[in-house]
Amino acid sequence: MKVLFIDIVHPILQERLTKAGYICIDGTKLSKEECEKEIIDMSGVVIRSRFRMEASFLSQAKYLKFIARSGAGMENIDVDYCQKNNIALYNAPEGNRNAVGEHALGMLLSLFNRLHLADREVKNGKWDREGNRGIELDGKTVGIIGYGNNGSAFAKKLRGFDVEILAYDKYKSGFGNEFVKESTLEELFQSCDVVSFHIPQNEETIYFANDDFFASFAKNIYLINLSRGKVVKTSALVHSLKNGKVIGACLDVLEYEKSSFESFFEQEMNEDFKYILNSEKTLLSPHVGGWTVESYFKLSDVLADKILPHPQ
Repeated sequence: MKVLFIDIVHPILQERLTKAGYICIDGTKLSKEECEKEIIDMSGVVIRSRFRMEASFLSQAKYLKFIARSGAGMENIDVDYCQKNNIALYNAPEGNRNAVGEHALGMLLSLFNRLHLADREVKNGKWDREGNRGIELDGKTVGIIGYGNNGSAFAKKLRGFDVEILAYDKYKSGFGNEFVKESTLEELFQSCDVVSFHIPQNEETIYFANDDFFASFAKNIYLINLSRGKVVKTSALVHSLKNGKVIGACLDVLEYEKSSFESFFEQEMNEDFKYILNSEKTLLSPHVGGWTVESYFKLSDVLADKILPHPQ
């Protein structure tokens, strides 16, 4: 069985597949057109985000049995086509959930304590203690939207703080425990000080956080988004930051992301984009919430665990 590696992943996946008798082909330097030719006789494909796996591309692969994505989201794959053609889909949210949970907590604490701003000021010779007075997480109510691998990992990281955790998941129930209260979206609107997104991008979730969403909160809130950029409508967030409904935002992902992250800043920046980049109310990171040394290994190891039990 041949497997085409379109993106670079941790070598443990290739090592384990090769040991099990798979033939692994390096396609990481090939263009999409070259990959289309290679994929013709492949049984498996390993990807991250370099190319979209749309029907026109996948139809070239007559023997394809699986696509393995090193990551959680599947929005760059034509899932309907794969289901119709019995192509198994493997992802690895278990591999980076701990990294996402830690990153979300780290961003929130940094925003609360103005660490990103204080660091810059001190290095520039400014010693402003009062201007960098922080606020404490203890006593706050944190709402988690989406209680899968990443949402539950963030909740686990919050257990050491004296916070109330409310979690809403449209497709799950029965997950409440002594640390987390299973809640409705309306309960989050009424009670939350902090709201964190951990949901996939699909037709239901694009621009989930719009003007109506922000206006629904009884309190002014802090926002965290480590899911997908298009879950939050930037213009609505900017409006809410300006009117004070959103006090601050931790954003690991942005609406304006491209599939090729390296060309992110080559695009024209509209006024909302400029505001997000320059505001002291926002804390940004370059889509690295699940991007740790440890998760790099675990993502590939988890994929191997999922692929190998199935006969070639």
